[in-house]
Amino acid sequence: MAATDGLESNKNTGVRKPSEEFAAYCEAEFERRLNSGEKFQDARYRKAMAMVLDRLIQMEGEGRS
Repeated sequence: MAATDGLESNKNTGVRKPSEEFAAYCEAEFERRLNSGEKFQDARYRKAMAMVLDRLIQMEGEGRS
């Protein structure tokens, strides 16, 4: 996935970038929804997640986050 290619963990400082925090949240939410038994459109969820991650990574590169 292109959105996660730009994620580089900053393990030395223990500080996570906003894109890393968002990706972790989205993965947990995705699993929660899968396990809820309710229907949801996982392809749309992944597409929306990728769009936001791409923008966050772009903003991090510009030093805006």
